[in-house]
Amino acid sequence: MGSLVQISVREASDYFRGLLLLISKDGRISEPENILVKRIGKSLGFEKYFCENAINEILENEHVSIEPPKFSTIELAKKFIKDGLILAEADSEIHGFEEVWLKSTAEKNCIDEEWFQREKENIAGRRRDFEDRLEVDGLTVEY
Repeated sequence: MGSLVQISVREASDYFRGLLLLISKDGRISEPENILVKRIGKSLGFEKYFCENAINEILENEHVSIEPPKFSTIELAKKFIKDGLILAEADSEIHGFEEVWLKSTAEKNCIDEEWFQREKENIAGRRRDFEDRLEVDGLTVEY
């Protein structure tokens, strides 16, 4: 499994916010996306009620920055994008708006297009269980 990567509360917040923005890109939140985002929020140390509220409000919340997150390391950005691709695929289709947003996240974090395409191909069409390991499972939040 490897060692845990420590991240700040701010980065945990950006990770969660970024994935919320991702699931809102197609204008609806599927049940598999809902389940995975709650699981990710829990892994990042957020309370269940907070996660549920955030999911319920993301489609209407005009005050959330729509900017892709900029992480402190490329390693963390890659973890985010891998989880983002899994999340985008959760409803059996990576929508165009989701892909464009993840690509802009990759670009903002200096990750090349070839890496992104390889990861997308690795994830595309793969059957997943909600309990499968995600990149977020290897993160620990420093308080």
